[in-house]
Amino acid sequence: MQLPVGAVICAFIAALLFAVSAVAQQSAAAEVPEGEGLMRALVRNPRWWAGMIGDGGGFAFQVAALALGSVLIVQPILVSALVFALPMAARYSGRKTTASMWANALALSVALAVFLIVGDPTEGLDNAPWHRWLWPLGLVFAVVAAGVIGARVVKTPALRALLLGGAGGTLVGVSAALTANVTRLFGESISTALTSWEIYVLVLTGVGGVYLQQRGYQAGSLAACLPAFTIAEPLVAAFVGITVLDERLRSGPVGTAFVIVAVLVMCVATVALSRAQAGEPLEVSDSAPVSQP
Repeated sequence: MQLPVGAVICAFIAALLFAVSAVAQQSAAAEVPEGEGLMRALVRNPRWWAGMIGDGGGFAFQVAALALGSVLIVQPILVSALVFALPMAARYSGRKTTASMWANALALSVALAVFLIVGDPTEGLDNAPWHRWLWPLGLVFAVVAAGVIGARVVKTPALRALLLGGAGGTLVGVSAALTANVTRLFGESISTALTSWEIYVLVLTGVGGVYLQQRGYQAGSLAACLPAFTIAEPLVAAFVGITVLDERLRSGPVGTAFVIVAVLVMCVATVALSRAQAGEPLEVSDSAPVSQP
């Protein structure tokens, strides 16, 4: 099998753009003091807009890569955005990237790639009835609410960033799961799409997820927020796909065991990255100092 060079190049460019945009957005959000209007300050920051434009460019190259090659080739390369982002963020903030951080970042990237490729769910429904969405969405929104409330309660910046990043990625995972359905509705007619509930939930979860991601960037370091956001999105999209859209893993018993191990590795590596970058334990303590980014 010949390696599609075009797909590989486009995927690496997309990963690099995603990494640069994440660093730009986090550095802009970290400059906004707690208590001030975050989005009002960000929309006046050229660096934040540069990050948003970078995200758009990354998405365009991702689409091009998927048009030239399979997801089995493209997705693992896109995951490398995390590995690109960490040294750039460390250099920008003047912090050192330790061997432990590199090891955890690589472990997270490999585990996420295993989850996406080995799990490889079958295609499911794109028109599931609304009542099938009720309890999965209720559970997901409860998790998001718990993350947001937890971020308001805890004092440790790294843990706050982790909780907000995870909540943001959870919402974006919902919007990703709704994309196929909304695309089908637009194929039927614009009026059908605009009068459906799906498009409004997709927009609200997408915008809400990005907002919580920016809040996470404001609260703590990129290494505390971005890994949580990165793993939450595909995990939640897979959860919705299995519970609502009748998607099924094609991995078999052995592959499913690898998927479960990959999820555990992702969770452990995410927490370890947050602790390493923050330089403090992730624990809830009333006596823990509150540092402003």
